[in-house]
Amino acid sequence: QKPILLQGHERSITQIKYNREGDLLFTVAKDPIVNVWYSVNGERLRDYKRPNRAVWCVDADWDTRHVLTGSADNSCRLWDCETGKQLALVKTSSAVRTCGFDFGGKHILFSQFSTDKQMGYQCFVSFFDLRDPSQIENNEPYMKIPCSDSKITSAVWGPLGEFIIAGHESGELNQFSAKSGEQLANIKEHTKQINDIQTSRDMTMFITASKDNTAKLFDCTTLEHLKTFRTERPVNSAALSPIFDHVVLGGGQEAMDVTTTSTRIGKFEARFFHLAFEEEFGRVKGHFGPINSVAFHPDGK
Repeated sequence: QKPILLQGHERSITQIKYNREGDLLFTVAKDPIVNVWYSVNGERLRDYKRPNRAVWCVDADWDTRHVLTGSADNSCRLWDCETGKQLALVKTSSAVRTCGFDFGGKHILFSQFSTDKQMGYQCFVSFFDLRDPSQIENNEPYMKIPCSDSKITSAVWGPLGEFIIAGHESGELNQFSAKSGEQLANIKEHTKQINDIQTSRDMTMFITASKDNTAKLFDCTTLEHLKTFRTERPVNSAALSPIFDHVVLGGGQEAMDVTTTSTRIGKFEARFFHLAFEEEFGRVKGHFGPINSVAFHPDGK
């Protein structure tokens, strides 16, 4: 198999995301460009230009009509996927680190936190209903969940949009009701920051990637811890195959230490584990820096 190399960013990638059908691939990076590509041949469809700050997260809705991005310029933006036109802009008090559409594409969530403790801004998860334009115009979400103890570093919608699952800087996992905002469950299986959360295709399970060198598998509704995949480097991202019992992990050494070690020691391979047996069965080389985001094509191939 010949890999397709996509070159559309000048700085390190922060997130990659397939749409539901898998014909499009969205990429965002620490440069201000949001790219969308044809996944079959790697041709770039278009880019969405924006102010000169890093873009942290991207998501597309169920029928790929709208694209959501969150960035370091203290904003969350809604785009028309086809035309690249900006449809909505929500201003925030600090950088938006994670964002997402619910199952029906009617509601969005995003979390914001400031890396600077002195700024004094609290971490929030904000919820907007896109069917009510006044919420975005007046910048008034229908619900805001404050998280004062530990910042939310990644969050995803649960099945049917009834709750969200949030991962924290402390390694905690929380489940919040998307209707009332109350905390439904709370566990702490990781010892360090959770970098990434991704759900399985049928939304019954999710996998977390953490700085504590592990990725862990959980039940979506009960938050029961099912499996652990261990490595010897921080894990930045983990994804579950939609058709096989396979997990892929991406990570590697912290970016600031990369210059002091050779690529062989840096452990920059994508690593494949068996879902049930927790055993590593393969590695794919090809990166000269840490892998920040991994994703499976929806057809699993």
